[in-house]
This record gives sequence, C-alpha cells and structure tokens, in this order.
Amino acid sequence: MPTALVNGQVLTPQGFQALDVVVKGERIVEVGARVTADRRIDLEGGYLLPGFIDTQVNGGGGALFNDAPTVEAIATIGAAHRAYGTTGFLPTLISDDLATVAQAIAAVDAAIEAGVPGVLGIHIEGPFLSEERKGVHDASKFRTLDDASIDLLTSARRGRTLVTLAPETTTPQMIARLAAAGVTVAAGHTNATYDVLTGALEAGVTGFTHLFNAMSPLTSREPGAVGAALESQEAWCGIIADGRHIHPAVLRIAFAAKRRDRFMLVTDAMPSVGMADKRFTIQGRPIRVVDGVCVDENGTLAGSDLDMAGAVANAVRMAGLPLEEAARMASAYPAAFLGLGEGYGRIAVGARADLVLLDAGLKAVRTWIGGSDIASHSQI
Repeated sequence: MPTALVNGQVLTPQGFQALDVVVKGERIVEVGARVTADRRIDLEGGYLLPGFIDTQVNGGGGALFNDAPTVEAIATIGAAHRAYGTTGFLPTLISDDLATVAQAIAAVDAAIEAGVPGVLGIHIEGPFLSEERKGVHDASKFRTLDDASIDLLTSARRGRTLVTLAPETTTPQMIARLAAAGVTVAAGHTNATYDVLTGALEAGVTGFTHLFNAMSPLTSREPGAVGAALESQEAWCGIIADGRHIHPAVLRIAFAAKRRDRFMLVTDAMPSVGMADKRFTIQGRPIRVVDGVCVDENGTLAGSDLDMAGAVANAVRMAGLPLEEAARMASAYPAAFLGLGEGYGRIAVGARADLVLLDAGLKAVRTWIGGSDIASHSQI
C-alpha cells in the first residue's frame, strides 16, 4: 500500500522543500506537493532526511565487532545505531589476526544474505598500519600486505569492502591491485610523507580515515597526510565531529579548505553507543567513556561514544554548517564514496526508502530502512 509522508521539511537534492514523499515497498515512488496515497503519516513539521550512512562503526548496543564477528553482533550494532538515524553502515574491524578478518568478512556476507537491516559491507581498518600512528590498535597484530592478504581482502561476496591501510607500509602496486579488484582503499593510521600519500592517491587510494587523527600532520615544510588529504579535491575524508577528536576550529578550517562534498561524517563508534553502561574492553584492554570520549587506561583515544544524529547536530552547531550540508555529509557523500549514490543517500523517485526524521532539536525521532519503521517494525 503506498504511504505518503506529509507535513515535513524534505531534504531533496535541491535543498529543503515542503513536499510529500510517497513510499511503496522499499522504494520512494513519488516526491511532490499534495500527493495522493491510501495512507498518510504526519511528520508534524520535522526534517525528513535521507538515512545516515556510517562507514566506520566498531560497535554499539554493547557489542564490539572484533569481539564477536558474527551475524548476531552485526544485528545488535545496527539496531543500536538505527535509533539515531543510521540506516546504512559498515561494521568495522580494527587490527586483528587474519583468521578474525576472515570470520568478519564471512559474517558480513551472511548478514547481508540474511537481510540484516542496514548492512552495506565491511570496513577492515588494519592490520596494515603504521606503528608510529597506531592509536589504540594492537601493534602486535600489524603485518605486511602480501598476496595472501590481498586474496582475503578481496574475498567478500556481497556488499562493499573498505580497507584502511598505511600507504608507507606497502607499495603503489599493491594498492592498485586492491582498487582494481573493487576494494575501496583509504589511508589511515599513517605516518606517511606528503609524497608517499600523493603516490598512493595516484595508485588508487580514494579516502582518508578519521582525518587529523592518527596521521602525519600538516606542517610548514612537510604537508603530511593531512596536507595531502586537504589538497586533493577528489579524495573523501571521514571526520569525527564530536568536538574532542577534532577541535571545532579545526573542523571549520577543514570544511573551508576543500570542497564540502568530499567530507563524510563518521562516528568511529564503540559498544557504549545506546548503552547506559559506558565501560567495555577492546582486545582485553579496559575502555571507559570520559566526557563523551572513549579512552584506554593511558588516556589514548579509543573510538567514540558518538552517534550519527549527534554528529550532524555537531557539524551544524560547532562548524556552522547549514543542516542540509551536514545531512549530506552523513548520507549522500558517504553513499557516493561507496559507489552507492544512485540508490542511497537521497530522497528522490527510485531511491531506497531509507529515511530519518529529525525534530527541531535535531534529534532522531523516527527511522525507516527500506520502508520499514523501527518504531512499529511495520512496512509503511
């Protein structure tokens, strides 16, 4: 039965408009004024946005993907983030043994096949990283990218595969092999020089994982990874807008430095999202949330307690972005980064009915994935 979502401010590719959106099954079938439909849902003046797409989700709802690379854990993580407007996500595995990487890839394949809502693929963050910029990653898990590793990283049968690596630990030829096989390659946890990063971009790197964090900084005589990321007008940059991973002033500088449609809001979320208990462990190490930030026993940042609705609100309030631009950084731009821009990240005829309704305070109050409402678990 077609259903019209009415009386909302709808984010279309042209900006916010007072339009109605008609959904039938999993797709949007009409966007217009005063549409006709058998059923109507009053949005009460709220903001209807494309559902958020998060390319870096380590955990949520008490589950950590590294601890449990299973379909059940993926479903738990997805349900926790769906409450905050995330309708598409990449379960993210930080540096681990290749056997665990294989389990994680198999779990994501199985989750997609089983129809777990929102799963778009997998993000494998390491273990091909720089010890100098390891952050909370366990350096004992680090290894060199070789033929066997490439075979594993290109083995997923469903969804998108995003791999974060440190370009200085491998060669442009190996990066090119991953890219040619359809893997999206991002630079992260890297101490590479500007020249090495430039070569990596030419070889097939298309993104940077959590810009500014765990990478060589921009300085006067060595632009580093940050300089390469901001100079490139084509590379996408994931960015954690929680006010703690990146100072708000630095956030504003970044958004002024290059085209905004190459920024993606990410959470780098941990199991604490959606949970009252803000303590958990990563590979046996205790982590706690302090002032909204996940830290280990040494005070090292260990992901975030951020959700995507919060990231959008922070981009508006801390960086001064218009809501429509912040929302696109959480939907249209990550969809394009993953090569999913036709069907995801926009409110238009033919697109998936992955939607989130925000109230005037920019809180997520209702979320749909493929036309299915999280509140009622029914098809609209």
